[in-house]
Amino acid sequence: MTQQKIALVTGGSRGLGRDMALALNRKGLGVILTYNTKKEEADAVVAQIAKEGGKAVALQLDVSKTSTFDTFLGQVKATLQATWSTDKFDFLINNAGIGATIPIADLTEEDFDRFMNIHFKGNYFLTQKGLKQMNDGGGIIFISSGSARFNVPGYAVYASFKGAIEVFSRYVAKEFGARGIRSNVVAPGAIETDFNNALIRSNPDRKAFIASQAALGRVGQADDIGGVVAFLCTDEARWVNGQRIEVSGGIHL
Repeated sequence: MTQQKIALVTGGSRGLGRDMALALNRKGLGVILTYNTKKEEADAVVAQIAKEGGKAVALQLDVSKTSTFDTFLGQVKATLQATWSTDKFDFLINNAGIGATIPIADLTEEDFDRFMNIHFKGNYFLTQKGLKQMNDGGGIIFISSGSARFNVPGYAVYASFKGAIEVFSRYVAKEFGARGIRSNVVAPGAIETDFNNALIRSNPDRKAFIASQAALGRVGQADDIGGVVAFLCTDEARWVNGQRIEVSGGIHL
């Protein structure tokens, strides 16, 4: 019997991560999803996946605390053995993140460190350590942002670390290609979720303006992203490596 492929999704309890977890299940993958504080939301995703006939487990993780990663990955190993009778997983989706609109002039060192620890340092070291528990032939997916390509006032620190992740992804692709491990970036455009205090959802004028800038004439929804991530975790995407895929409806072309 062929071993089911398994994906680990950080920040999989809500927003884009939730849709990624559901889409991965619909592609036949087992899912380990993480949450930081919203256990009930994570449990709801696990229940939904079970309702659809899949297997999922939720684990707590604060991606800003790299000192906890060894313990966390020990929990991942135990979960893999208990749920799937294996000790390795196949795909790591680095999705967990935070958002804030902070002009360059107003950014504090505390803000800078918080964004760096979550969006770059956390992703870097979870990837480094996670690769040791991954099967050959799997893949890493980093979630970036359209704001790493076009400029959004107030997003300098957020976009800068997303840009760093895009460079890092290419190096992962180069250094781990011998193991058949692919590394790619998915860069959403403006998405209507609760991200950054529901900035788009709670501001109709901003939403209308952003929609007017996209070739397809609307803002994105969470379920516009998950299917792209899930595709990259299938054999159909076996020759896609070292790429940045922007999923933005053609904004700012």
